[in-house]
Amino acid sequence: MLHSSLLSRFLKLIGLASCLSLSFALVACKPPSSDADKAAESVALSLGLEDILQLGTSEHGTGPVISGSLQPERRADLRAEISAMVIKVHKENGEFVRKGDLLVSLDGSVLRDNLNSAEESFRASTQSLDGAERQYQRMKSLQAQGMVSTQGLEESEVKRNAAQSEFVASKARVAAANQQLERTEVRAPFSGVVSARKTSSGDTAQIGKELIQVIDPSSMRFEGQVSADQMGVVKVGQRVNFRINGMPQSGGQLASKGTIKRIDGAANPITRQVSVIVEISGNDRPPVVGLYAEGMIETQIKAALMVSESSIRREGDKVFAWVLDSNKIKMRSLELGDRDTRLGQWVVKSGLEAGDKILRNSGSSLKDGQPYTLRADTAGKVDS
Repeated sequence: MLHSSLLSRFLKLIGLASCLSLSFALVACKPPSSDADKAAESVALSLGLEDILQLGTSEHGTGPVISGSLQPERRADLRAEISAMVIKVHKENGEFVRKGDLLVSLDGSVLRDNLNSAEESFRASTQSLDGAERQYQRMKSLQAQGMVSTQGLEESEVKRNAAQSEFVASKARVAAANQQLERTEVRAPFSGVVSARKTSSGDTAQIGKELIQVIDPSSMRFEGQVSADQMGVVKVGQRVNFRINGMPQSGGQLASKGTIKRIDGAANPITRQVSVIVEISGNDRPPVVGLYAEGMIETQIKAALMVSESSIRREGDKVFAWVLDSNKIKMRSLELGDRDTRLGQWVVKSGLEAGDKILRNSGSSLKDGQPYTLRADTAGKVDS
């Protein structure tokens, strides 16, 4: 009897525990109440002046697309003019140099000996010419007195002329040897920046070997390519707006302006594109050669309302923007037009008007109809 009573109590405890577990599971699986949802949705956004963008019309240019790279107009590829060993390279890539600075030194020991030999030969020819000239003048004086025959005078004149020829030849040899020795020192032809060092100490420099390259950053220009189909509307003097990839600006790109300086007269037979030289305006010339740039040649300019990619939200083929309406944010559908390649913004065809206030950055956690508040240091500026 005692064992039966204990068994029955044990079974009752197991049943009670099962009921409690089931109850807790039901409570855990119960969805949140609608009041909680409303409370979450009613959380107001705190916005500052940097979060709000007031729209206004701006100039939107349309025209052919141009792409290419930045290249200096003044560039010198310095090459070896003599065959010699490289002794020392005095400048490295990126170093600024002035006109006449020593860049590369070549071995000139043999050329220096040649110069010394030429100078000694020139000195001897000078003395020989002086002696021949004095002898000729004496023979000329004696012949006038009848003491020397005409043949003797002519012989002294021949010697004088031969000495003079040797003098001129030795002088030319000195100049040539001096010029060869000067070529052992490679100097900067203008002030600029070393863009490419192509040799090192110990290299054997043959005639024509590339040693170092110097560029002038102030002469940087945009060398772009334009499709041959668009050449009918491209003219010299037109304004070009382009972006330079890699510069430390917003989005890693720098907006620049320029004008078309020259149009190539022949198209590339492979790409069917025409080279266009664009002179960069202002002082925003980057000091780096070869950066990729792309932009647009403005053939038509009109006023348009534009928004950046960060201010819009895309859901499939639909585009929206968060508009500040009274004290709430509203999701408004937009119709976009062309993209301005210079600014990276989209033309708004419909959905927004000039003067509308939108969120500068569209977040995925925002909800349609969500209230917002303005910080104390922002409210007065935004309302105005």
